[in-house]
Amino acid sequence: MTPNTVRRWAWIHKWTSLVCTIFMLLLCLTGLPLIFHHQIGELLGNEIVAPEMAPGTPKASADTVIGAGLALYPDMVMQYMSQEADDDKIWHLTVGKTRLDPDFKSIAVDSRTGKVIRENKFEGTFMNIMLRLHADLFAGLWGMLFLGLMGFLFLIATVSGVVLYAPFMRKLQFGTVRRERASRLKWLDMHNLLGIVTLVWALVVGATGMINTWADLLLKYWQNDQLAAMIAPYKDLPAPAALGPLRPGVDAALKLEPGMQVGFIAWPGTAFSSPHHYGIFMHGKEALTSRLYKPVLVDAVTGRVTDSRDLPWYLTGLLISQPLHFGDYGGVWMQVWWALLDIATIVVLGSGLYLWRKRSRAGNPQLRGAAVAAGSAP
Repeated sequence: MTPNTVRRWAWIHKWTSLVCTIFMLLLCLTGLPLIFHHQIGELLGNEIVAPEMAPGTPKASADTVIGAGLALYPDMVMQYMSQEADDDKIWHLTVGKTRLDPDFKSIAVDSRTGKVIRENKFEGTFMNIMLRLHADLFAGLWGMLFLGLMGFLFLIATVSGVVLYAPFMRKLQFGTVRRERASRLKWLDMHNLLGIVTLVWALVVGATGMINTWADLLLKYWQNDQLAAMIAPYKDLPAPAALGPLRPGVDAALKLEPGMQVGFIAWPGTAFSSPHHYGIFMHGKEALTSRLYKPVLVDAVTGRVTDSRDLPWYLTGLLISQPLHFGDYGGVWMQVWWALLDIATIVVLGSGLYLWRKRSRAGNPQLRGAAVAAGSAP
C-alpha cells in the first residue's frame, strides 16, 4: 500500500471507530450478563424451573394447560403459548384483554401436570433492563435501527483495522507488545494484538447483532407477504362465532410434520395468524433445527391444515443469527468463550479511545508506523 492509501484507511478506521465505540462498549457490557442469562436468572430467583419428575412422565393436553392459565385471569383471552427449544417441561402462556392487547400477562404452566408454576415477571428485572439496553436502548424500532447502524460502522472499523494491521506489523513479530517503551506504544500493540485475536468473533457477533436489529422489519415484511398469501382464501369471510378446540389442530400439525415438535402457537386474531386460524409453528429437534420454525395454519373451527410453508431465507438467517449472537449453540463452554472474547473486545474498544486521546501532535503512531512500512513516512 502507498502512504496515501494508508492515510485513507486510517481516516476510515479512526472515524468509524470514534462514532460507534461508546455504543459498542455499552453493547459489550450489557451483552456480558446476557450470555449467562439462564444462570443469572436462577441466581436472582427470576428463572422459572419446573419440578423434577420421572423421565417419560406423560404430558397434559394443551387444552388443560390453557384452562389452568386462564383460570388466573378469567376475563382475558389467549394470545400465544410457547416452549423453550431446550425445555419442553414448561408452557409459557400469554393472555390479554384482547388478542392484540400489548398489556399482556405471561404465565408458566407445567406441561406434565397442567398446573400453574407461577406468573412470569419481566419488567423492571435486572436482565430485562440489560436486554432492553442491548436490543433497542428503550427506544423501540428506531433504537434497534440506530444500533444496527452502529454495528455496521463497527464492522467497517474492524475491517479497516485489519487492513492497517498488515503494513504496521511488517517490521514486528506477531504478538509483539513493546513494554520497554512509552505506555502509549504498549497500549497500541495490545490494541492491535487483541483486535486480531478477536477478529472472527467480532465480525460474527457484529454481523449477527446487526441482522437482529432488523427483526421487526423482517417479520412485518413476512406478515405482509407470505402470511398474507397463506390466509388470502379467508380474507373476505366473516370471523367464526366460536373457536374449536386446539387439540385437533395440534394433532394435524404433528401428523403433517412427524419429525418436528410444537414450539409456538398463535391464536386467531393475533399478529402471527388470522381471525380464522391457529398459527402452529413447528421446529426440529436438533441443535440447529430447533431454532428454525415452520408455520402450519390450521382452521380454527375444523382443525384441518389449510397451508404450511418453509420460512423464507431472510427469516431463516435471522433465526440462526439470534442464538449465535449470544453463544447459545454450544452449552456452557461456548458461553465462557463468548464471555472471554467479549471482555477482550471491551479492552480493544477502551484502548482505542485511550490511544485517540493520547495521540501526539505529530500524528497517529499507528498511521506513521504503517506508512513507514509502506515505503515512506507521512
